[in-house]
Amino acid sequence: MTIFAYARVSTDGQSVDAQVKALRAAGAERVFKETASGAKTDRAQLRRALAALGKGDVLLVTRLDRLARSTRDLLNTLDAIARAGAGFRSLADAWADTTTAHGRLMLTVLGGLAEFERELIRARTSEGRSRAKARGVHMGRPPALTRHQREEALAALAEGSATQADLARRFNVSRSTISRLQT
Repeated sequence: MTIFAYARVSTDGQSVDAQVKALRAAGAERVFKETASGAKTDRAQLRRALAALGKGDVLLVTRLDRLARSTRDLLNTLDAIARAGAGFRSLADAWADTTTAHGRLMLTVLGGLAEFERELIRARTSEGRSRAKARGVHMGRPPALTRHQREEALAALAEGSATQADLARRFNVSRSTISRLQT
């Protein structure tokens, strides 16, 4: 079992030294250090730390906010750690310790709450979209052709006085836009 650690600061003016000292004191054998915003999802040193994890290893951080900016980001990272067969510990957040049954329980509850929140957001968004459609709000991109242009194109196609390609060039749209008028 190897204890890996991840230390992160947000700006160049900050130092990871205090984090590294605390992580080494807690038994970290290797510390991955990074200067990157927590909002940035692609962090090279975190990616390397996750890749280094093996079965029975532990990833250690000083605080949860050093690892993730949002609940979703935290849960995704913890999932990657679990898939590697490793555990996770936060020095400042004793409840966030997947090496213990209590820590796994707390993180499972956290995951359930995040999933519940996503479902609530999805339901509210769906209801809002339905109400907007009922009010006649057009969803999606605006039409490429005006009502008059659509009527003109359909009439020309019906008469045979223009091909779909001719109409597409005339109205500066794709041929498939003209083709869809006939459906």
